[in-house]
Amino acid sequence: MERFTLHELQCFDAVVRAGSFQAAAATLHRTHPAVFASVSKLERKLGLQLLDRSGYRIALTQAGRSFHARAQSLLRDMEGLHVHATQLSMGEESELRIVVGDLCPLTVTLGLLREFFNAHPGTQLNLFFEAISGPWERLFDGDADLILHHIDKSDTRLEHVTLYPVNVVPVVAPGFLAFPVSDDITPEQMRGYVQCIIRDSSRHSPPRDYFLVEGARSWTVSDQLMKKEIILQGMGWGHMPGFLVERELREGRLLSIRGRHFPGGETDIVAARLRNKPHGPVAGRLWEYIAEQAPVLFRGAGEPASPQ
Repeated sequence: MERFTLHELQCFDAVVRAGSFQAAAATLHRTHPAVFASVSKLERKLGLQLLDRSGYRIALTQAGRSFHARAQSLLRDMEGLHVHATQLSMGEESELRIVVGDLCPLTVTLGLLREFFNAHPGTQLNLFFEAISGPWERLFDGDADLILHHIDKSDTRLEHVTLYPVNVVPVVAPGFLAFPVSDDITPEQMRGYVQCIIRDSSRHSPPRDYFLVEGARSWTVSDQLMKKEIILQGMGWGHMPGFLVERELREGRLLSIRGRHFPGGETDIVAARLRNKPHGPVAGRLWEYIAEQAPVLFRGAGEPASPQ
């Protein structure tokens, strides 16, 4: 059997993923005839028919499915080796871009970054504060090296270190409601009251709203501290991260309306980065530092988890 090439494997994989030779050619920035010839050559070398071309869409044969499963493993290893080589060839970065999300406790988070960057004075920290979808958008757009935010942990494009849980609590100021505060308040009762929400800072992603009461008036603000002050002033109500309102709840300056209809929520704040993007030596050391510090830095916010 004649040996096949990596390029032929890549063309075959692109056709399977894209569903056609034309789409695969566009993905690989090659011509349709070149991709077709590479896959045909691969089949001749193997002595196997990998693709069924008889239907409207190209499909894998039984042999093709088995071969593609093994080929994917090899292609992933090659991509990992390429990323590793790129990292080795990179010098120390002159800057790192880090995004802090709206639910992060700033004192602890900035303390974490301060300690690391004090030890790496040659790398400038460019820090951004974003809300809701903003951190994810910056990361996927290539505008951030690392985000500290909540993510969809099932997203295989990301690797993450879980830092700590954050509880989100619906709160009002005393006297804000015209009826008694209880754990059985309904959305219908709250519809007549102004709800304060965080403005999604994403630039082109579809905006997201959490815990929004449909039909209620709402005021939008850019950060959690402004939102907290508006709620304290009795100008609206809203959901707040527990660590920001713990003292006010304890002192009675804010009241929780958490209950059957407004259960609040809990999410994990993580450090996240793109899995297959090359990371320079300083970014690599920062990632290791965060993974090492996570179990001890956030004990006050709950039992931290291990790196994922």
